[in-house]
Amino acid sequence: MSRPAIETTVDAGETRLLEHLPYEVDHGIAERAKVGLIVLATDYTIEHEWRQIFQNVPGVALYQSRILNEDVVTPETLRAMEPRITACTEVITPGTPLDVVAYGCTSASMAIGEERVFDHIRKAEPEAACTTPITAAFAAFEAFKAKRIGVLTPYSADVNRIVAKYIADRGYVVPVFGSFNEERDSIVSRITPDSIERGVREIVLHAEVDAVFVSCTSVRLVEACAQLEASLGIPLTSSNHAMAWHGLRLAGVEDRLPQLGSLFDLSFGES
Repeated sequence: MSRPAIETTVDAGETRLLEHLPYEVDHGIAERAKVGLIVLATDYTIEHEWRQIFQNVPGVALYQSRILNEDVVTPETLRAMEPRITACTEVITPGTPLDVVAYGCTSASMAIGEERVFDHIRKAEPEAACTTPITAAFAAFEAFKAKRIGVLTPYSADVNRIVAKYIADRGYVVPVFGSFNEERDSIVSRITPDSIERGVREIVLHAEVDAVFVSCTSVRLVEACAQLEASLGIPLTSSNHAMAWHGLRLAGVEDRLPQLGSLFDLSFGES
């Protein structure tokens, strides 16, 4: 803003204080889009993986908040997050609307239900587009034109039942479903990338699938996704991978980033 500076003195005339210096404003780091992300308090992976992705899209700003949750993942602890979603959305960028808000929990999005998650987000950000990892996964399956989905999760059996049913109820066939059966989120974040790769390869060995989905935002896959996908010869995505892609596309960011995997070379419904 252009306005004349005002010179005054303080400290008995020893310091010159220049007030109302002229300045200019631009769009800040969010020239193209503002994306908000709600991160589980026990998630030590998603922020790292999203930064790896978002560094490839200049002008798109990522803003985060963290939601209180239990380290042990059960249907009950997942659903307990529901009443906290709106408050966590409100503190992402108070007073500044976001273009997209992403809720970073795959299994909770299914245990609570996507639309209920969106309703809570919209109480704080009524104009924002919304996504969750499973919402993004479904959009990815459509982009891949994939109907037979191999699924790999870290979850315990009771959570896996919710995941398998939720995907099947949307009309997809899940011919093979693998799990590490680890109920602690903080341990899931430490499962090695080599272990994830072996799990994905085991999925592919046991059934013919159109694509593989690695569920859970604590799982590390983004860095190895493109290379592993090329080795498998079929599309591959994960909760963090799919939701970052979906969030960017919802924000109108259509940058093609094939180095991140085939999904990032696609728009909605494109293959």
